[in-house]
Amino acid sequence: MKSELFAQAYHEKQTQERWVKQSDRMMRVNVTGTDVIAAKGSMVAYQGQIQFQHEGSGSVEKFLKKAVTGEGAPLMRMQGQGEVFLARDAQNIFTVTLENEGLTVNGESLLAFDHTLQWDIKMLRGGGLMAGGLFNLEIGGQGTVAVTCDGEPLLLDCSQQPTFVDPQAAVCWSSNLQPQVVNSMNMRSLLRGGTGEAFQLAFHGPGFVIVQPSEGRPQTTGQNGGGSSGGIGSLFG
Repeated sequence: MKSELFAQAYHEKQTQERWVKQSDRMMRVNVTGTDVIAAKGSMVAYQGQIQFQHEGSGSVEKFLKKAVTGEGAPLMRMQGQGEVFLARDAQNIFTVTLENEGLTVNGESLLAFDHTLQWDIKMLRGGGLMAGGLFNLEIGGQGTVAVTCDGEPLLLDCSQQPTFVDPQAAVCWSSNLQPQVVNSMNMRSLLRGGTGEAFQLAFHGPGFVIVQPSEGRPQTTGQNGGGSSGGIGSLFG
């Protein structure tokens, strides 16, 4: 049998590393010995003996936050012996390695993270109903986070000057930053029909924000443990 798919470029990348990008849009993670938490529906294939379980909130406070906000993108725990291949709507993937640091992630952009990391749901200041709620996941500790991005990610340094980002284009940012929701719409613009860009996230301080060249895609519902749904050094090159 012959096919261009038999070329080495299409083969699984053989390496002992735990988190390995098989391509720009697919991640392989070795779960042997250490559990991984992932977005439900993100598994596209696995090898070995892997179990998939619903990952609860872990506390009454988190459970209530998820119930009220709808945030947190349903999670599953992967454990066993083997490797799992993850993807989300064919979006680009990058990893962030945290060393007792924090990263705030848009729930729709979270792919997976080491179970040793802690997470919580946070609401942005000024992120009321007019701005769509704007709840995000704050992840911290020591370990790796895999994040998806609809297109090539762009890293913006917020330390030199204020940076304003469309809420749907913001993928993740340094947790030490405390963005505020601002409204750039004035009455004159509103009377003329507006621009469609009324709300932005305002960042300013030592840290970064990663944006995508998209305002998001319609979300699909994945199944528990399968189906399709869609160190910092890996992004900095």
